[in-house]
Parts: sequence; structure tokens; C-alpha cells
Amino acid sequence: MDTTQLLKGVLDLAVLAVVEDDDGYGYDVLRRLRAGGLTEVGDASVYGTLRRLYAAGALTSYVVPSDEGPHRKYYGITPIGRTQLAQQTKDWATFSDTVSALLDHQTPDRQTAEQQKQGAAS
Repeated sequence: MDTTQLLKGVLDLAVLAVVEDDDGYGYDVLRRLRAGGLTEVGDASVYGTLRRLYAAGALTSYVVPSDEGPHRKYYGITPIGRTQLAQQTKDWATFSDTVSALLDHQTPDRQTAEQQKQGAAS
């Protein structure tokens, strides 16, 4: 299954989640996402998301000199980002539960219809 479109919808949430407890630089955030199972996430998508979240005030950034190459720009979550993370986590849980119910054929209307069928058969 091509998860590209699904990933676009949750990339902000995933990025905020991986920097919630520990700041990270761009490639580190990308590595954490991939290690967490989002193996198809693209470099450009993550860097664009970091820039966009920073511009929106959800992330802060600071530069740390590196002995192994160019300086690294680290990102950390702000109070605005924590609020966004909490809200998007709730939204994701609701959405995920709804889709799971649809896939399990357990929508409220179907459950009621099945219960009525079972009651009529008794």
C-alpha cells in the first residue's frame, strides 16, 4: 500500500511526537521517524515540516557547532507545539478508531441493525 497520502496527513503529529522529549536536528528527526516505523518518509518532507512547524511557533531552533561537519540546527517543541501535539493526538485517536470501526464493520448503525436481526431471530 502506498502510504504517501496517509503520511502527509500525520507528519506534523509524528515530528512533534519525536521531539517532544528530546530536541533533534533534521537528520536525527528523520532517523527517529524511520526507526519508529515510518520508513517511507522522505528527507524533503521532514525538513519542510520542521521549517513549517518552526514558522508556526510550534518549534524553536538553535544551532550547535559540530566537530564532524557543518553546524547542526536543533529543533525543540514549544508550548504552542505541545498544545498542537495534544490536540492532534486526540484527533488521531478519534479518526483511527472511526476508520478501524469501519474496517471491522462495526459502525453504530450496523451494530444496531445486527442487534435487531439477532433479536428478531430469537
